[in-house]
Amino acid sequence: MQKELKSFLVASALAGGALLYGSHALAQERNPGGFGITAGFHGDYQRLGLIWESPSLWQHTFSGGSRLDLVGQLGAAYWRSDSNLRPRNVWQFSAVPALRWTFSDAYYVEAGVGPTFFTRTNFADRELSTSLQFGSHVGVGMYISPSSQIDLSVTHFSNAGIKRPNPGLNLVQLRYIQRF
Repeated sequence: MQKELKSFLVASALAGGALLYGSHALAQERNPGGFGITAGFHGDYQRLGLIWESPSLWQHTFSGGSRLDLVGQLGAAYWRSDSNLRPRNVWQFSAVPALRWTFSDAYYVEAGVGPTFFTRTNFADRELSTSLQFGSHVGVGMYISPSSQIDLSVTHFSNAGIKRPNPGLNLVQLRYIQRF
């Protein structure tokens, strides 16, 4: 677990440094970043988290008016399982880059994948094998005002086959971000 924690911290430090540098040097006025909350649901467990989204690290505007943004998302989340599943809770920390394709400044689709760290290797009657997991998501969303957005995604966490067993955790997640 020490080796996994060290690997996660190195990857997070590199990702965080790139995000901070990119946030300062490459921020785009159209996607200034923000803070938000996430709530995820599965039949056996729930996830509640806080997220910081960077300003655009990179952006491309297409001739039709849509645009593609690369953003970074740093988060912390608390997972809770139903009463009969053990252990009942775990904390998670993540650093996920995501690509967001926005249509007409109103609707978007998003996909991301990046490292996450769980504070234990077992949760909700599942043996995760490693604390280092990779989170991936695909979702759709909309900007509900010039300074806020909401989206719905399907999210998967697993160790990418680093060690067995690798049951993974899946959920549907709702996220709200207040942009600044």
